This record gives sequence, C-alpha cells and structure tokens, in this order.
Amino acid sequence: MTGFSLKIAAIDGAARTGEITTARGKIRTPAFMPVGTAATVKAMYAGQVRELGADIVLGNVYHLMLRPGAERVAELGGLHKFMNWPHPILTDSGGFQVMSLAKLRKLDENGVTFQSHIDGSKHVLTPERSMEIQALLGSDIQMQFDECIRLPASREDQERAMRLSLRWAERSRKAFAEQEGRAVFGIVQGGDDRPLRVESAKALAAMDFHGLAVGGLAVGEPQDVMLAMIETVEPHLPAQKPRYLMGVGTPDDILQSVARGIDMFDCVMPTRAGRHGLAYTRFGRVNLKNAKHANDPRPLDPESNCPAARDYSRAYLHHLVKSGEILAMMLLTWNNLAYYQDMMAGARKAIADGRYADYVAEAKEGWAKGENA
Repeated sequence: MTGFSLKIAAIDGAARTGEITTARGKIRTPAFMPVGTAATVKAMYAGQVRELGADIVLGNVYHLMLRPGAERVAELGGLHKFMNWPHPILTDSGGFQVMSLAKLRKLDENGVTFQSHIDGSKHVLTPERSMEIQALLGSDIQMQFDECIRLPASREDQERAMRLSLRWAERSRKAFAEQEGRAVFGIVQGGDDRPLRVESAKALAAMDFHGLAVGGLAVGEPQDVMLAMIETVEPHLPAQKPRYLMGVGTPDDILQSVARGIDMFDCVMPTRAGRHGLAYTRFGRVNLKNAKHANDPRPLDPESNCPAARDYSRAYLHHLVKSGEILAMMLLTWNNLAYYQDMMAGARKAIADGRYADYVAEAKEGWAKGENA
C-alpha cells in the first residue's frame, strides 16, 4: 500500500504547490476540500464534485457517529464505499461540533460527555474513541481530538484549552498507532495568543504527526488576527509535512493564507451559500435573492467551464431561489464549488509560474468590479 507523503514542486514567497500522496490517490496542493459532513457534499453528486477538480472531501466524526453510526459504516464497507467516493477522505475529529452543536456537554480530562442535538441521546467522545471512529470510517487523513474555543476568549481559557488539546494530541497519536497508508494530523491551538500558538506548534511538531493543522481560527476573530496567527506558527510547522487551516474560508481568506504557506483548506461556505441564494464568481458574490436580477438575462459567468455558471440566466436563478426550488440549491452549490476549485487550480499554476502575488492582485481586482461587471 502506498505511504503518505508530501512533495513540494514549487515555492513562490511562502506559497507552496505540490502533491500529497495517499493510498487512494494524490492531492494537489494548495487544495480546497469540499465539506461532506454527513457522507455527502450537500446538493451535489459525488461524481460532480470530482469533475470540478476536488481530490479529497471531508467527513465529520460527530455527525457520522450519531447517524448512521461508525460501526454501521464499517459493516457496509467503510466511508469511501458508503458514499461512492473512492478518492481520499479527511475526517475531522468532532471536537468543534461537540462544542458548537451538542446539548448539555460536560468536558473533563478524559473527554466530552454530551447529548446529541438530534435526539438527546448521551454520548462520550474521548481522543481514543474519536480515533476509533475514524479508523472504522476508514478515512485517509484523521485528525486528533481537540478542544476548540470561540474567540474572543480570556488568555486563561485559551491556555487551558491549548494544554488540554496537547494532552489529547498525545493520546490521539498513540491511539492512531500505525495504519498503513493513512495519516493523522495534530491541531495547533492557542487562540489569538502568539506565545501559546508557538508553544503548541513546537510541541506537536515533536509528536511525529504526518501533518499539522491550524485550528481555532475563523471562529469570530477578524481576518488580520487569523493571518497574524498563521504567520506566527508557520516557521514552526515542519516544511516537509502538509499544513491545513481548518474551517477557512472566504476566497480572500484562502488566497491570503496560501501566501503564508498553507496547503489545505475546508469550509462549508460555498455549499451553505449555494443553499441560500448566494453565488461566488470572478466578480465577487452575487445575491440571487435581490429583485434586480429578475430581468437579467446574463449568466453568472459566460467564461466559466461550469454549466451552472454559464448556461442559466441570473433571471432564472433568481426565479428558482424565490420559488424555493431544490434546483436553485443544486445549481448554485455547483457554481460555488466550481469557482473554489478553479481558484485553487489558478493558485497552483501561479505559484508554479512564480507569479502568485500577481494572481492574488488580479483576483481582488475582479472581485472589486462587482456583480454588474
């Protein structure tokens, strides 16, 4: 079975492009991972997601353990077979969802006891159980169990959560053991405190994870704080291993973070926006709920390779959104994921060509033109 590795092909400033090799295929970096929380990228067929250029998708421990259950997925042949996605899958550990979704949660050194947001049933999630679930799902990249707190938060709370996450990282790494062809990533925490972030990154780098993620950002802080934290930890992240910024973000967030050395991203933004009438384009965001689109015969982007962007008028998309038609969600999600994947492909080429700063400037210029361009 193929091992897990990262090969950097080109560097432009701090931006990097290359390939992550996994047992189930290669991941071109920098990469955007569509979020398939409950074993589906909402409103999309798996084949569509692949055709748009996605090399990897994300699944979530919290949602999958509650429904349909990790043991059931394992009995049915694992997550790849279950969702008809034979390519790489990353699973996040469930920590963030426990903190944000679960009812009546109680956290201690062992883990988190919580009630399901679905039916109120009681569950316990520990580092060991999170890793067991991810092994049952069969994901190619697995994440340590951590505590993610929202910002702003007191330094005392940030330090407590960071140190607990480090102890849980050790337990997660031990529980993962060695799974041939699979990888486990540690998660840098520390809120918006630079010394805490550096301490976390250094400690995790010493634990022999296959990659490191930067967690606990895009949780309420301004973009400049997020970017400052990336710049703070980047020198302490092993250069030969993948770097993953969790839960980020807007197109600008992603391009700015690539410029600071990040290789992997995931975010619900393009899919969630698509279900709520919002399209991402070369000309910025287009809100199809607005009445001004009712008589607009133009497509979202006549030059796009995506049929959803190219072959349907804004007037029709506006009609679908206002009518609550399922097709509106499908077309706009398709458009949004196409835009994100095209953006990443452009970033990879620009880094390889040594013109990444120009690429970002051109993207910003396009967004500034606005939806009437």
